[in-house]
Amino acid sequence: MKKRFILLIDFSEHSESLLKYAYDWSLQIETEFLIIHQTEVITPTLADIKTREKFTQEINLKMLDQVKSFVENILPNQAQLNYDVSDKNLNFTLKAHLNTGFENLIFVGIKETSLRKKIFLGSTAIQLINEIENSFVAMPKEMTKFSHEKIFVAVTEKHPLNILELNNFLSFIDETETSITFFHLSDYNEDTDFIEKKLRDLTTLFSAQYNVDYKIYEKNAYFNDIKKVINNKVDELLIVQKGSRHLTDKLFRRFLINDLVFEGETPLIVLP
Repeated sequence: MKKRFILLIDFSEHSESLLKYAYDWSLQIETEFLIIHQTEVITPTLADIKTREKFTQEINLKMLDQVKSFVENILPNQAQLNYDVSDKNLNFTLKAHLNTGFENLIFVGIKETSLRKKIFLGSTAIQLINEIENSFVAMPKEMTKFSHEKIFVAVTEKHPLNILELNNFLSFIDETETSITFFHLSDYNEDTDFIEKKLRDLTTLFSAQYNVDYKIYEKNAYFNDIKKVINNKVDELLIVQKGSRHLTDKLFRRFLINDLVFEGETPLIVLP
């Protein structure tokens, strides 16, 4: 099945970095690009239906030209580009494209808010990740170069890792020179025997293809310990499993969001 990168573009500096990162990744694997942009159309209040439809169509066509100009000024000519620019809801647009026979990765930019708020992702991105059953690549704005040298996969007891989707994601990556560390963040006095067995099983499962290891970080020390291996300015990817609490589990608390994703410039993969 053909592979495809779906990029959500809004003309911001995040979009420029996202395009460069995805293109750099595409140099290692054959993939197509689908560029999606949702236009904001404010139709005349007193216009009839036909007038509104014509006005909306004109706006969408104008924005399509702008999106193409924006993207093609950044990406080389050899990139296989397709576009979907419309006023339709992004949720509806994505679901329609995910039923067209491709293996997809959806790329979204993530934005850091004020020091007091520090909320992970924008509301639109959070909504899409919660509602769309597909892997997402959430990108800090400064990232432009792709690397898969080190991959860290978070493992919890409550939300089992989706092995099928993890394998699907890894199919987008060259196996050579790739190491995977499965890790767990334990609570105070947590019995880690069960989770350690799960981590060992995962390392066994993937050991034939990758250099694998596992770690358990205890709560009283994991703030410092985890930053010794993640967020050390070495090329990394952080993979997490979407769970019923939707990105609000302890993995996504303040220090991990800010220090790993924003300050460490670590791309975040969210599995469905």
